Amino acid sequence: MNHFELFDMPAAFSLDAAELQQRYRKLQQTLHPDRFATGSEREKLRAVQRTAQLNDAYQTLRSPLTRAEYLLELRGIDLAHEQTTLQDPDFLMAQMEWRERIEEITDLEALDSAYKDLQEQMNALQGELEQHLEAAANEEAAIAIRKLKFMHKLHHELEQTEEQIRY
Repeated sequence: MNHFELFDMPAAFSLDAAELQQRYRKLQQTLHPDRFATGSEREKLRAVQRTAQLNDAYQTLRSPLTRAEYLLELRGIDLAHEQTTLQDPDFLMAQMEWRERIEEITDLEALDSAYKDLQEQMNALQGELEQHLEAAANEEAAIAIRKLKFMHKLHHELEQTEEQIRY
């Protein structure tokens, strides 16, 4: 059973996060190991395993990036452990420019501006990713995922810069 089937949801990039959370909580109550406290050791172990599977499925589906990776995995493309590097020179140049910009941030105004710009780029790229996934353009979707992973790293670098500025 795949993660989408576990939550009885269609295998799609676009999903209702509130509905996912509601189904997760309901399943969590049903499958929780405490409900099997008086059961056999086998039943207890099975409950723990099912709860772990449920938690893993929820964590995967609640994040758009990991959900997209999982959809591609279901289609036979595993990006989780790959070592492929992007070959898009324009994107790589933009990443270098972002890193330079982050290094030059010294105040909250510049930081807020960088957060805003990065979020706009991430939203645009996520929109492209959704279109590629809906069109079953798997290779294009994989490229978009790789780019979004870079963007998430940049976001993390901005968070580190924020910590340095604030403290």
